Amino acid sequence: MKLEKKKHLAAKTLGVGKNRIVFNVERLAEIKEAITKQDIRDLFLSKAIFIKEKKGRKSKQKRRTRRRAGSIRKKIKRRKREYIILTRKLRSYLAELRKKENIQEKKYFELRKEIKAGFFKDKHHLKERLKKNDKNS
Repeated sequence: MKLEKKKHLAAKTLGVGKNRIVFNVERLAEIKEAITKQDIRDLFLSKAIFIKEKKGRKSKQKRRTRRRAGSIRKKIKRRKREYIILTRKLRSYLAELRKKENIQEKKYFELRKEIKAGFFKDKHHLKERLKKNDKNS
């Protein structure tokens, strides 16, 4: 008994693919007589027509990047960053003074060592120190 047309009608009516439609073998006579979409809906509700579950497929897992030598990025500590910024600022100021010849070579190198040691907390502190030295000498 060919029921391909009925299967097509059922698939269209129930909104699924033909491959998912299964007829109850014991009720094929009723299915054969069904003509309208409403007939198909009634047969579906009375369990003469079944719908198979979707086959589907396994979902693809996202590839995780490996953590190895080239992919590790370390954060530089905040204190170090502050030290770098301050040191560069003070050294450039000192270099400027040296260029204008407002400071002696010996004093220049002394102050550079103090900058490296982290003696000064800011540029203003360095300027105060220079003023003190000018008054003393």
